[in-house]
Amino acid sequence: MPVKNHRNQRVADQIQRDLAELIPREIRDPKVGLITLQAVELTTDMAHAKIFFTVLGAEPEVALAALREKAGYLHSLLFKRLHIHTVPTLHFHHDESVARGVEMSRLIDQALGDRDKA
Repeated sequence: MPVKNHRNQRVADQIQRDLAELIPREIRDPKVGLITLQAVELTTDMAHAKIFFTVLGAEPEVALAALREKAGYLHSLLFKRLHIHTVPTLHFHHDESVARGVEMSRLIDQALGDRDKA
């Protein structure tokens, strides 16, 4: 079982590297902003991949719509790059953890500032 998990992780890492290269080249719409891939999670059978991303300079919904529109094309490009029997179906998800972290940091700074004033 660990061998399969290790292989899944290697494939997920390779998909992340390849998509990080392909997405800026294939989605050139300035309304989409700068997309950064945070993580790729594969199902155990490697049939599906959840791709988590963040975006700067655009609304996450706009970037998500563009990624979903290009998912089939990106899948076909991955098929040509990856030397595996089945390339997983791509499912894009906006990763809100970075925004939540920034907000938490702001709240902590605010609370510390309020405490210092008192």
